[in-house]
Amino acid sequence: MAEAVNIAAQPAGLGASLQTNREGDSLVVILSGEWKLSNAHPSAGLVEREMDAAPKPARLRFETQALSGWDSSLLTFLLQVSVLCARKGLEVSQTGLPPGVQRLLALATAVPEKKEARRTVERQSFLFGLGEAAAGWWRAALLTLDFLGELAASFLRLLTGKAPFRFSDFLLYVEESGAQALPIVSLISLLVGLILAFIGAIQLKMFGAQIYVANLVGIAMVRAMGAVMAGVIMAGRTGASYAAQIGTMQVNEEVDALKTSGISPMDFLVLPRVLALALMMPLLTLYADLLGMVGGLIVGVAGLDLGVRQYYNATVESVGLTTVAIGVFSGLTFGVLIALCGCLKGMQCGRSASAVGDATRSAVVSGIVCIVVAMTIITVSCNILGI
Repeated sequence: MAEAVNIAAQPAGLGASLQTNREGDSLVVILSGEWKLSNAHPSAGLVEREMDAAPKPARLRFETQALSGWDSSLLTFLLQVSVLCARKGLEVSQTGLPPGVQRLLALATAVPEKKEARRTVERQSFLFGLGEAAAGWWRAALLTLDFLGELAASFLRLLTGKAPFRFSDFLLYVEESGAQALPIVSLISLLVGLILAFIGAIQLKMFGAQIYVANLVGIAMVRAMGAVMAGVIMAGRTGASYAAQIGTMQVNEEVDALKTSGISPMDFLVLPRVLALALMMPLLTLYADLLGMVGGLIVGVAGLDLGVRQYYNATVESVGLTTVAIGVFSGLTFGVLIALCGCLKGMQCGRSASAVGDATRSAVVSGIVCIVVAMTIITVSCNILGI
C-alpha cells in the first residue's frame, strides 16, 4: 500500500508544481505543469526535507506524465536533486523522465566536475590586500623597465640602420597624430584661452588693470596650459588609439606572427609611433599656445575694450623665449610619455575583446597621470632653477 504525502510546492495559477509520494522505501517526485524560466518553480529544498523525514527512503524516482513543458530550469532542478541524493546515499532512477531530459542529464554529467572548480570567495585581510597590491606594482614596474630597455635597444638599432623601420608607416602616424588632431586641439585651446581671459578679466577689472589679461593668458598658455591641454587631448585620442591598435593585434596573434617571422614588434610597431608623437607634440603645443592667445585676444578686444596692437604688444613683452622653450620641452615630454603608455598597454594586452577595452582605458588614465606628474616635476624644477 503506497503512502502518499503531498507537498503544495507551487501556488495556484503558476505553471510548475511538485508533489512527493512514498512507495515503500522509494521517494517518488511527481513533476507537473510547465517548468520554464518564465515561471516560478519549487526549489530542491522541498525534496531534501522529504529525504530527511523518517523513515528515510533508499531510492528516488520521478514521474512526469503531467509535465507539459520544460527548459533549462528543470535540468537545473534535477541536477540539484541528483547532488542531494549522492550526498545522502540515495539511488536515483531517471526512467520516469522525458527522453530529452535524460539525454541532457547524461551529457551534463558525462565529465566529472574538477576538484576546487567551485571556489568560495573568502574575505581577505587588509594586510593581504596591501601585499597583493605592492606585488602587483612591483611586477608592473619590472615590465615597464623591460619595455623601456627594449625600446632603447630598438632606437639604437634604428641609428645603426639595423631596425626594419618603414618610413611610410612613420609618415602615416605623423599625419594621424598631427594634422588629423588639429580640429580638436584648435577648439579646446581656443576655449581654454577664452576661459582664462574671462577669469582674469573679472578680477583685474576691479583694479582697472585689464591690460594684464594679455600677460595672464600668454604666460599661462605658453608655459603650461597649452602643453597640458594638448597632452590630455592626445592621451585620449592618440594614446588610446595606439593601445587599441596594438591590443587588437595581440588578440589576432599578429604580434606573435611578427616574432615568428623574425621581426621585432618594438622596431615595427612601437618605435614609429613613439617617434611620430614625439615629433608632433611640440608643434601641437605651439599651435595650442597660439590658439589660446587668440582666445584671450577675443575677450580682450570684445569684452575689455582693448586694442589689437595694445594686446599684442603686452603679450610679446610678457612671453619670452625661455617661457616658450619650457612649453615646447613640456610638449615633447608629454608626447613621449603618451606614446609609451599607449604602446606599453597595447603590448601587455590580453587575448580577449574585453582586454582591449581594459588596455585602452588604462592607456588613457596612465597617460593623463604621467602628464600631471611630469608637469609638476617641470614646474618645481623651473622654480628651483629660477627660470
